[in-house]
Amino acid sequence: MHCSKQPKYFQSLVLLHWPLSYLAIFCILVPLFLYLLFTSFWLLPVLYFVWLFLDWKTPDQGGRRSAWVRNWCVWTHIRDYFPITIVKTKDLPPEHNYLMGIHPHGLLTYGAFCNFCTEATGFSKIFPGITPYLATLSWFFKVPLIRDYLMAKGVCPVSQSAIDYMLSHGTGNLVGIVVGGVGEALKSVPNTTTLILQKRRGFVRTALQHGVHLVPTFIFGETEVYEQVQFHPDSWMYKVQSCFRCIFGFYWCIFYGQGFHQGSIGLLPYRLPIITVVGEPLPLPQIENPSQEMVNKYHTLYLDALQKLFDQHKTQYGFSETAKLLFL
Repeated sequence: MHCSKQPKYFQSLVLLHWPLSYLAIFCILVPLFLYLLFTSFWLLPVLYFVWLFLDWKTPDQGGRRSAWVRNWCVWTHIRDYFPITIVKTKDLPPEHNYLMGIHPHGLLTYGAFCNFCTEATGFSKIFPGITPYLATLSWFFKVPLIRDYLMAKGVCPVSQSAIDYMLSHGTGNLVGIVVGGVGEALKSVPNTTTLILQKRRGFVRTALQHGVHLVPTFIFGETEVYEQVQFHPDSWMYKVQSCFRCIFGFYWCIFYGQGFHQGSIGLLPYRLPIITVVGEPLPLPQIENPSQEMVNKYHTLYLDALQKLFDQHKTQYGFSETAKLLFL
């Protein structure tokens, strides 16, 4: 779909649409559906909830992506706001399946979303024959309407059953996992390279069980687009954040960027480039029950490959020659 060039303020409004659309569905459309149960239009929500019951397992079985949604013009405006680009270092042959580790998390994962949930950066042309999925918190798929919107873009639950399904049915499937998760989001501040990865080994075990290729991927600029207020681990605010995560599965945080007017402070991200560099796939043997020693071996190889990928591109995308990844 062709999109003409728009002024910057229009791009800013479109960018706000992305997070606000989920909020609108959750706070407006879902309550509206419940309200309709007590009106003459009661049959509409009843039919949806019956269908929802029958369709409950679909997110764990490949989802229901929509090429039309993935090609919406709105995504190209989000791409151009920063801008967001994707860089291929090696081909991904479609006769294999892939488990992609995406680093770092950042606050709103703009790079991962735009590259793997839309066609704004031309993923299908850059990696022909590959079907990308981006894994996110499973509880999102329990919310009516939001689950359908997510599936249409190629988002899947970060559950073992969903990942197992995609890696064992057909070939050419790529499941992207932002390995550091919400814990890493709390460490998302400009000029940092801190990744929560040392104890995250489940994705390596899963890759071994299916004999798929691991693909290290680093997103330069993802942590630069927002400033975040960080709290000391002993502070009561940090404890409130931790308690919130225990209840809801993710952290809340205080962050800021720029406003609509130059030099002002607001919730818009800074207009800085976000570059996703997709590394060389690391082939793994298929081992149904890999030992911890085997998992540790390939986890180390993965860390080495990720560090190498970062070192090869860091000076080109804003880091110093001496910058190193810090694995926690």
